[in-house]
Amino acid sequence: MSGHSKWKTIQHKKGAQDAKRGKIFSKLSRELSVVARKGGSDPSANPALRNLIQKAKSVNMPSENIERAIKKGAGELGGEAYEEVMYEGYAAGGVAVIVMALTDNRNRTASEVRHIFSKYGSNLAAVGSVTRGFERKGQIFVDASAVDEDRLLALVLEAGAEDLKRDNGQFEILTDPSAFANVMEALEKAGIPTLGGEVSMVPQIYVPVKDKATAAALLKFVAELEDHDDVQNVYTNMDIPDEILKELKAGE
Repeated sequence: MSGHSKWKTIQHKKGAQDAKRGKIFSKLSRELSVVARKGGSDPSANPALRNLIQKAKSVNMPSENIERAIKKGAGELGGEAYEEVMYEGYAAGGVAVIVMALTDNRNRTASEVRHIFSKYGSNLAAVGSVTRGFERKGQIFVDASAVDEDRLLALVLEAGAEDLKRDNGQFEILTDPSAFANVMEALEKAGIPTLGGEVSMVPQIYVPVKDKATAAALLKFVAELEDHDDVQNVYTNMDIPDEILKELKAGE
């Protein structure tokens, strides 16, 4: 999920994600293959692939897995053919939802995503009705205790970042998608560890979710979408307060 509360919600779900590391790698392999097929297998000439390799490295995906997926996409190894599809909709409280998927069966994926939306009382929307409220940006998160803010700001701006924000113990670095890989590489060379990073759909306006039951339902809804084999990313504009996330985590 993207937005102001992105890393907070990632932390809330981290235990479950660690248990599903194999599925995360499988989804990244699929995405690497598609990006390599579209733009070529050379990261220096394919910015999208370069960004995705950085994302894969940020979740400790083995290098051999990355290389194999790229070779499949480039036609050097056999593999399935996937196409990109996007679904837009609205969930409880008017929260906007964007679902990005890679599938070898568009009809099957559409039916299954529609079922999940319906199960949680959410509705799919017309193409473009949700995405117009989002911007494509690179997001990188750094532990605020790991680096001096002035040093970090100077470093990332020189590497091409657009902005640096501090939120509840983390720095959020925003970049144009074309500068994402350069900023990640600059952080790596400077020895500054990241909590995570990717090119995301960042909402222009956020919807506060202050009701605990609604927040729990929304997190469950998004988690089920993310757990679907064909779904690569789910972006929303919801902003759940820290205290509610802590309560929900404590109640698990």
